[in-house]
Amino acid sequence: MLPVPWRYVNSWHCNCCGLCCREYDIVLRFDEWLNLIRRYGVGVTRAGLSRFYIRRRSDGACVFLYNSFGKWYCGLQSMKPMACKLWPFKILEKPRYGKSREAGFTYNGKPFYVYVDPFCPGIRWGPPSQSLISHVIPEFIELALGIRNKQVYSTSSTGFIIHPLRGRERFI
Repeated sequence: MLPVPWRYVNSWHCNCCGLCCREYDIVLRFDEWLNLIRRYGVGVTRAGLSRFYIRRRSDGACVFLYNSFGKWYCGLQSMKPMACKLWPFKILEKPRYGKSREAGFTYNGKPFYVYVDPFCPGIRWGPPSQSLISHVIPEFIELALGIRNKQVYSTSSTGFIIHPLRGRERFI
């Protein structure tokens, strides 16, 4: 299913369902791959033809995905890959999936094209809310541009992570 323009989305928030971490390969930038293997060893990654990925468990889930009381949490909050930070949004400098008018978003005077993967169950469809326009999308753009690293609106707001070595810990 192709991504859809952000203007069809009323709101979004991570509901900790874990579908993204079970259904998609997580592509790593070289620096992300290097940081992961330094901290956890090469066994948590795998190489493709031209990319590195986070390894999957036998059930297909990311090796850093943990369940706690029916919710799924990322064990990489402090070093979460960009692909994970941005999902389900795609921030582009040129329209790639059509409907450029609906996907267009101006941030600090610069045009971007923002699409959303409709697979995510955290999407609420409808006219965009003020929060989506003024907080959520700008944060995703800032993450994509490297302006910010800390996530507030673009991640689960549960306040806890499951760390692969230390268990549950507070992060907000």
